[in-house]
Amino acid sequence: MRKIKRALISVSDKKGLEELVKVLNEFKVEILSTGGTAKLIAGLGIPVKSVSDYTGFPEMLDGRVKTLHPKVHGGLLAIRDKKEHMEQIRKHDIGLIDMVVVNLYPFEKTVAKSDVKLEEAIENIDIGGPSMLRSAAKNSKDVVVVCNPDRYKDVIEELKKNDGAVSDELHFKLGVEVFEKTSKYDAVIYSYLKKQVEGEGSMVEGKEFPDVLELKLEKVQGLRYGENPHQKASFYKDKNISVVGIANAKQLHGKELSFNNIIDLDAALEIVKEFKEPAASVIKHTNPCGVASNKTLADAYNNALDCDKLSAFGSIVGLNRVVDLKTAEAIINAGFTECIIAPSYEKKALDILMDKKNLRLIEVGELKGIEKDYDLKKVVGGLLIQDRDIFHIEEKDLKVVTKKKPAKEEIESLLFGWKIVKHVRSNAIVLSQGTKTVGVGAGQMSRVDSMVIAIMKSKGLSKGATCASDAFFPKEDAIEEAKRAGITSIIQPGGSIRDEHVIKACDDAGISMVLTGVRHFKH
Repeated sequence: MRKIKRALISVSDKKGLEELVKVLNEFKVEILSTGGTAKLIAGLGIPVKSVSDYTGFPEMLDGRVKTLHPKVHGGLLAIRDKKEHMEQIRKHDIGLIDMVVVNLYPFEKTVAKSDVKLEEAIENIDIGGPSMLRSAAKNSKDVVVVCNPDRYKDVIEELKKNDGAVSDELHFKLGVEVFEKTSKYDAVIYSYLKKQVEGEGSMVEGKEFPDVLELKLEKVQGLRYGENPHQKASFYKDKNISVVGIANAKQLHGKELSFNNIIDLDAALEIVKEFKEPAASVIKHTNPCGVASNKTLADAYNNALDCDKLSAFGSIVGLNRVVDLKTAEAIINAGFTECIIAPSYEKKALDILMDKKNLRLIEVGELKGIEKDYDLKKVVGGLLIQDRDIFHIEEKDLKVVTKKKPAKEEIESLLFGWKIVKHVRSNAIVLSQGTKTVGVGAGQMSRVDSMVIAIMKSKGLSKGATCASDAFFPKEDAIEEAKRAGITSIIQPGGSIRDEHVIKACDDAGISMVLTGVRHFKH
């Protein structure tokens, strides 16, 4: 361990700095500094020398060049145990710098402002700071480098414990932290500038996917376990993507979220984002037990719950409006609910919901509809990436292919079911009465099995219902089941080599059918 004799301090975030510089002064450490940091230190009555006086070279180019000088970087990079280095240092009259305390220009905070201009963002790209940090971190055997104000207390403890020196172990740990910090900093800059080139919206909109995809994710929380208790897990978010969702949500109440909770909360919220009207989803194992929209949130929830009350035990509830007292009471009266995710909660609603000790309450803020983003799926040793399925259709996009045309109320019900079916695991069948589901068949290996399950789940409410299928019907068998169940109209993509046979089966059954030309598989 070597004693710290000279420190260079230049920080944007001055939190906790006063205590550190006072301790450095107690150990008679010479302090070099710049700009506002130097003023703060001088204001404490502590001697400080400006970097310009130290290098003999003034700051220039509006402060763009302050510390980019051999006297700074030579003093940081010189290996103390290497004879040749020390000879060169003496020859060029370069002093050694034993500690660097630097945090970077607040680029991320700057570009987060809604009215930020490109010129302002560019000026908040730090050059000297990362350069000093990297030089010091490369030579962390000889130089203490601190890029995080939360580390000041550790450095102070070691200085006091070791009579003005810092242990080799902390030297190395602090050096490693620098490369984590600068890599994240560069990633934020790259992400922002890339958006300026490509425009807002999808990260891959209108462009090929990158040859190399680098993901920078920040840990949100550790989890008790993964999908099962024997699996370890943590939750991360992409700080470069600003969307309304579970990754940026706030937990107001209840037990810690589990791995499965987070997946189901995401599914519950994304369904209700589809609707401008009040809407509710009731989710189990990422599939909806029921979904409904209505004039009031409470009616929407009750209709969604009625679709499959048995399966809804221990469910996740998604809502697209502020949760009012009536809706909260309906959820409490329904029995055991694991979690609720919603934009926000009225105080009276929050009060009664918080009486349930373990009920997790999640707040996400105002919804913005379905937002563009990457859709990533992990496989062993690799990653699949695609655009999210945000395709939207309206009545004008439908192609009626049967002799019988759907009535106006059937069209409304078909379009409702079409919004839901893309959120159900394939093969998927959704039966609807108006704007509420009455039966859901999910994740079966054959489409006819999904149809049978949806009809069974409907408990007779399939009579007069409409049917949405996420992909084409390969055979007439599912149509025969629909006829027996009393289904009146079907929406599906079409595209099977047996479309003509399926359409004829509908005609024979007196069922109207419309095609969308778009498939909604969800694997």
